[in-house]
Amino acid sequence: MTHQRIPKILIISSDTGGGHRSAAAAIVAGVQKFLDSESYAIRVVRAVEESHHLSAKLVRLYNWILRNRQHWMKYYYWFINYIRPEKSAFFHKRCVPYVAGLFERWCPHIVVSVHPLTQHIFARVLRELNLAERVPLVSVVTDPCYGFWKGWACDDVSLYLVASEDARRQLIDYGVAPERIKISGLPVHPKFAYPGEEAAQAARRALGLDPEKFTVFVNAGWIGGGNIPQIFRELVRGELDVQAIFLAGKNEDLRVAAESIALDAPFPIKVIGYSDEIEKLMSAANVMISKLGGLTTFEALACRVPIIADMITEPMPQEAGTADLIAQRGAGVMLTRLSDVVPVVRRMMEDEVHYSRMRAATAALALPDATRQIVEEIAALIPQSEPSTLSEVISA
Repeated sequence: MTHQRIPKILIISSDTGGGHRSAAAAIVAGVQKFLDSESYAIRVVRAVEESHHLSAKLVRLYNWILRNRQHWMKYYYWFINYIRPEKSAFFHKRCVPYVAGLFERWCPHIVVSVHPLTQHIFARVLRELNLAERVPLVSVVTDPCYGFWKGWACDDVSLYLVASEDARRQLIDYGVAPERIKISGLPVHPKFAYPGEEAAQAARRALGLDPEKFTVFVNAGWIGGGNIPQIFRELVRGELDVQAIFLAGKNEDLRVAAESIALDAPFPIKVIGYSDEIEKLMSAANVMISKLGGLTTFEALACRVPIIADMITEPMPQEAGTADLIAQRGAGVMLTRLSDVVPVVRRMMEDEVHYSRMRAATAALALPDATRQIVEEIAALIPQSEPSTLSEVISA
């Protein structure tokens, strides 16, 4: 009886914020929905924090700054781009055993990076194990516009999948050959989609909210913090005929504080901690207030939800392009002062033409076939006759 070969896809990611985690989940869901999922084995690893305790500290530092000192993020960005830990011999020496161990335990047929600090070390191990010609390395860039991390550029990546022409141009400017780059859009989970008004009302009802009332989704992100708590307090002070959903993310203190604020709010507020069902919150929303993370932004656009973007703190360079895109296309409002949030929401509620134009703009920016294209590109690169274990590779 012939042994049936099941191609193995290794996705390397990190929990720096929630975007890379969301991208990995979207690719897994894309394989399940658009390909014959039983014909593939998929594994997702948090490569940065699992590889060594020092790199795990970098992740914790990133998330602490994101939550508590958002105005420091630009310095963190400059610091990482300066020290280039993804190319550092110091970090490589400490992280190689983890990566080599992954291949020894589960030798994949293709490696997919969704994080800029992961692909260089995996490329090195592929070379050292004589797998570089046998196992393609694909990078799905989760920053949609010009100005992203230098770490995304790696000479050993077989194929780059990027969101836009701007992102393609940035890689070329970093020295990546144009023929190794394809524009595909961002990997948005298929569960993010415009629900229609009837389903939106049902989503509000399921949250215990009025199905007919204008609903503001205040999204503090996966890590829970930044300027969003201050924006939320300002929103609650407004005399608005709305209802709100507040997502605190993985910040329990913020959830408790938001529940306290909600008790005295002039309008109904549903406070939620961490959730794996963000699509249900977006389905219920008329507008989302959020920091402009790449994946979160395009998830909202897929759900046809206009965005009030937190721009009170100067955004990191990889987010600035997204802000310009959203503003220029009319799919969102850039919030630069706390005091503006109430007037911005009030105009959306009261000016039907203005709001309708914003919602139409979200539809124009959404890329509904991106995830399908990404997983099809990945599947097309999987070698057709590769051995399934590292021992077979070494003995070949």
